[in-house]
Amino acid sequence: MSDSPLSFLPVPGNVLPRFAGVATFMRLPYLKDFSGKGVDIGLIGVPWDGGTTNRAGARHGPRQIRDLSTMVRNVHQISGIKPFHLCNCADLGDTPVNPIDLPDTLQRVEDFFREVHQAGILPLSAGGDHLITLPIMRAIAKDRPLGMVHFDAHADTFDRYFGGHEYTHGTPFRRAIEEGLLDPKRTVQIGLRGALYHETDNDWGHAQGIRMIDIDEFYRMGVDAVIEEARRVVGDGPTYISFDVDGLDPVYAPGTGTPEIGGFTTFEAQKMLRGLQGLNLIGGDVVEVAPPFDPSGNTALVGATMMFEIICILADALHQRRQA
Repeated sequence: MSDSPLSFLPVPGNVLPRFAGVATFMRLPYLKDFSGKGVDIGLIGVPWDGGTTNRAGARHGPRQIRDLSTMVRNVHQISGIKPFHLCNCADLGDTPVNPIDLPDTLQRVEDFFREVHQAGILPLSAGGDHLITLPIMRAIAKDRPLGMVHFDAHADTFDRYFGGHEYTHGTPFRRAIEEGLLDPKRTVQIGLRGALYHETDNDWGHAQGIRMIDIDEFYRMGVDAVIEEARRVVGDGPTYISFDVDGLDPVYAPGTGTPEIGGFTTFEAQKMLRGLQGLNLIGGDVVEVAPPFDPSGNTALVGATMMFEIICILADALHQRRQA
């Protein structure tokens, strides 16, 4: 950890009210220039939904997640992990995006995360639609393919949409596997459900070796068994967590672009994330929070809370690697 005089601890709620001040992720310091500042984990917004094929709005996710994340505190009540004491964490702001040019945005996001990666910072990101994970992986998985624990109602392994478009929020993991960024045999997808376009929709993923746990199997197995299966699949290699809020039942997260009823609960999601403690984690994201479809702000609160669950196990993983 750096000897930098900068304080990386969140602003306490009993010093500045949680409704006051400039909103940053989890009330952490905002660093526009993060190089050489001793940051271990960077929280990053990707305010872009140009890959959306249904209801747009996830471009507004990072801003509202920041606002609702002011409720985050210092210590995980179950695990006891104190992420902001284990690691230097900071809000690195939003990536550059181009709202009218998809290829340009993919390059801008990749370039930003390459700088983060070269600075030795582990990224935890807020989307944005699920296509944002592809440029993130392009930046951090050049040296070796990653394993992934993927929470989602959809596999996101389609090939092309609308007459040949290969980049949408339904295609990122097909592209990542094709580009050698994601190891399909170390990838598990949890919560898949919803009607298909064709009975062969998931055949490609199965053929690559992805472990696909649909919602019916999830409930047959139970949360603890699903956790053990996820740990078995990813093993001890570098692993990324990608959490799409539409994996949750829409009663818990209505503010999303492609909701599917019959999902897991927020508590089940928290238990599954907590169960990943001890894995070799190198980053993660929470995507598809679309505030226009949930005026209450509850979906953004869900997103912020899942980010806190992830930052806890991410900080613990980094701390354990340093101790070793």
